[in-house]
Amino acid sequence: MNRYPLWKYLVVVIALVIGFLYTLPNFFGEVPAVQVSPLRTTEKVDTALMNRVELALKQAGIATGGLKMDERSIKARFANTDTQLKAKDALQASLGNGYTVALNLVPASPAWLSNLGALPMYLGLDLRGGVHFLMQVDMPKALEKAAERYQGDIRTLLREKKVRYGGIDREGQAVVVRFNDAATRDEARKIIEASYPDLQLVDSETADGQVLTGTLKETAKKQTQEFALQQNLTTLRNRVNELGVAEPVIQQQGVDRVVVQLPGVQDTAKAKEILGRTATLEVRMVDEEVMQDSARVQAATTGQVPFGDEIYYERDGRPVLVKKSVVLTGDYITDAQPGFDNNGQSAVHINLDGRGARIFKNVTRENVGKRMAILLVEKGKTEVVTAPVIREEIGGGRVQITGMDSVEESRDVALLLRAGALAAPMEIVEERTVGPSLGADNIEKGFNSTLYGFAAIALFMVIYYQAFGFISILALSTNMFLLVALLSMLQATLTLPGIAGIALTLGMAIDANVIIAERIREELRNGNSPQAAINAGYERAWDTILDSNVTTLIAGVALFWLGSGPVRGFAVVLCLGIMTSMFSAVTISRAMVNLTFGRAKRLTKVSI
Repeated sequence: MNRYPLWKYLVVVIALVIGFLYTLPNFFGEVPAVQVSPLRTTEKVDTALMNRVELALKQAGIATGGLKMDERSIKARFANTDTQLKAKDALQASLGNGYTVALNLVPASPAWLSNLGALPMYLGLDLRGGVHFLMQVDMPKALEKAAERYQGDIRTLLREKKVRYGGIDREGQAVVVRFNDAATRDEARKIIEASYPDLQLVDSETADGQVLTGTLKETAKKQTQEFALQQNLTTLRNRVNELGVAEPVIQQQGVDRVVVQLPGVQDTAKAKEILGRTATLEVRMVDEEVMQDSARVQAATTGQVPFGDEIYYERDGRPVLVKKSVVLTGDYITDAQPGFDNNGQSAVHINLDGRGARIFKNVTRENVGKRMAILLVEKGKTEVVTAPVIREEIGGGRVQITGMDSVEESRDVALLLRAGALAAPMEIVEERTVGPSLGADNIEKGFNSTLYGFAAIALFMVIYYQAFGFISILALSTNMFLLVALLSMLQATLTLPGIAGIALTLGMAIDANVIIAERIREELRNGNSPQAAINAGYERAWDTILDSNVTTLIAGVALFWLGSGPVRGFAVVLCLGIMTSMFSAVTISRAMVNLTFGRAKRLTKVSI
């Protein structure tokens, strides 16, 4: 009567083993580490870089607890913070300014657990300490910048079509074009509508003549605002990568705000500096006269750079002498997308605004046969991406950059050019710094509150329900393991509200065991045999347990759907806790009861 089939016992055992394995990494804590990552996001992390790190540490006589490589960085573990600081200085001196060497903390769990994918939960800002920013995006400025681009584009378009106009101005978020007569205005209207369907054009007449006013349509406004916010999010993520933060939180809040949380970062000024950095493009002419003289080029590499020139290097290490005067900058870029050139090689396709297109057209027309260097300026470092020969005049505002090593590199460069600068200004409206000591205090208090609550529940259950109470506490313990294992599998970030959710889950989970125990007691009072009472207690308590947990689950889903930030974190823990508590309270506890009482041939008494 009270026996499970073999497959149910196997399910329970497998669940407990998996829960134990994925909970285990959280008990090992974290160890000091140094994170090494390339300063330029276009550079890849490979075994060659790992060998350089290993060699630098070996030459400095610093012992490591192991090296680990991922897609973006190499992390080296150390026994203590003193060794960590020495290693940081040694690596920075050995690798030079081309790499970011940041202090970090990494999980101390064994390699075999990591190989199984068993990783600890991340700790949030309130548990680990760090910096919190709430940033407001200036959406009107984004629309004004869009109007500025259209102003230049329309000016270039009308000149190319040889349409005479009296003037083009920007008034707020509108572009105003003046004409001498209505016929010319109507001709311009057709041309502008065909080229820029996102603009809403309105005719009017003033004392000075005919006027054509263009404003963005509502759908285009929404797209512009969404693009500005997404571009700002991408830009911030690119900049935060340099900080070496274990699990930064950069997410949208509402329609025009961005939350940036940097756990482990205590230097607010440094964080602001990183968030304010940018990446852009520069176009300069190559000094052909100097480049044709190998002796002068060699002298330039030793520091004797000719007056009016600067020396930079291509990716293969070849020097290129370019003129100091900048022909074009990335400020004129409206879009950049990865693609391919006519030979099927990876390239980046760039769209320039009206002014940039006009400048580029004039420069290419005047310098046919000469080389033009395209430089990528990222985080204070400049490199020559490509230096092609100008074959013909290039108009239309569309530029192609070749010389990419791979599709991934063209995608990265396009991302940098597109998201190197903020699409709209951002202002920090809220700033908080959480110290590591406060975070450690929060962890201790959260852990102690959960432990004391669990101890109180255990004491009550064992005294009041005796053997069944002890089984209920074992089931509650497995619930805790399964919940932590699920959070670790999902690589969730544990915050203080999450700890509150765990404590609440433990308190609520015991309700199911209380309901089952009381139903068994009631069946025994009605004269049923112990085996029949156990079976009926579990069967008849199930509907009540299901109803109560489903209603709580609905509340948790509503919190997750309507809430944000810490509220959503609490809701995730609550919903997962409800599911694990139902499994542990019903399936696991009954498996223990079946193993304890179900095999007895003549059970005359139950300790409940």
